[in-house]
Amino acid sequence: MIVFRYLSREVLVTLSAVSAVLLVIIMSGRFIKYLAQAAQGALDPGVLFLIMGFRLPGFLQLILPLGLFLGILLAYGRLYLDSEMTVLTATGMSQQRLMAYSLMPALLVALLVAWLSLGLAPQGVTEQMRILNEQDALTEFDTLVPGRFQAMKDGSRVTYSEALSKDRSELGGVFISEKRFSREGGKERGITVLVAQNGRQEIQADGSRYLILENGYRYDGNPGEADYRAIQYDTYGVLLPKPAVSAEISEREAIATRELIGSDKLRLQSELQWRLSLPLLVFVITLLAVPLSRVNPRQGRFLKLLPAILLYMAYLGLLIAARGQIDKGKIPPALGLWWVHGVFVLIGLALLYWEPLRLRWARRQVAKEVARG
Repeated sequence: MIVFRYLSREVLVTLSAVSAVLLVIIMSGRFIKYLAQAAQGALDPGVLFLIMGFRLPGFLQLILPLGLFLGILLAYGRLYLDSEMTVLTATGMSQQRLMAYSLMPALLVALLVAWLSLGLAPQGVTEQMRILNEQDALTEFDTLVPGRFQAMKDGSRVTYSEALSKDRSELGGVFISEKRFSREGGKERGITVLVAQNGRQEIQADGSRYLILENGYRYDGNPGEADYRAIQYDTYGVLLPKPAVSAEISEREAIATRELIGSDKLRLQSELQWRLSLPLLVFVITLLAVPLSRVNPRQGRFLKLLPAILLYMAYLGLLIAARGQIDKGKIPPALGLWWVHGVFVLIGLALLYWEPLRLRWARRQVAKEVARG
């Protein structure tokens, strides 16, 4: 029991450290993307942390299996390097017993991943889609920040307002710059600049929104040329475009697991198998990681780390590819993703029993040579 607690603590501590680092890296990259959209006015800055919080279960369901895989490799690799595993082997610790001990932390991780993939992750995606749909209904007027130039339409439109009322109904000191493109070929034809002392939002009967500018000028022309046209106006209407929000999620990810069960649609069947595959993935990678963590102290603990990571990437990549083939109907749902797990279970068993069988064969050869001598 003492050995079991010691091994479990080593694995879980390393798992926590590795998962935390991976989570920070992945969430930082995704947060930067959302932050860029907020800077362009496509997202309200106030919902950024809400979106990241709802995406957290989806990140963790993929990070935890990888964290466990690396945790076993690094923790057991250190034990082999410090000859602690040699001492444990001398006291009767076999590879099968080590595997049994390793499956207990794996069971905890698998239960957590199952909770995330079958429950929390779909709920998080649902809430994220709700927030993004609300953001998609906003206009440039709703996301405008006074005193800041705001780019829209991939930089082809820039809006600036010197002042903005608390109820966001009145603007002061308005500046709008927009590139003009030809209808045929989409070539840039020039630039239009609008300046006005005041502005207000007006909603039409069809739901479209206009920014009504008052007491200003419109300038049309090409940068670098002197043929600008200036028009003074008392009232001018500008259609407010809707910000384009990049969701990067699919609707089936938001469907509750209970609704996927019994569905005859291929995309929903593959989604259900994918969610069930993530907890199963935890046990299979444990079967792979335990024999791969066995290293020679002279070779160092990182010798097998790169091949192990490549094997894990091949496993996950094959699951993703098989999922896509199920969606296209090229793999029957009955076969589904299960054959991928079966292949890597066989690989894990081969890795687990290869070394003991090799040593047993070597001992037999030595015994034969001694008998002959």
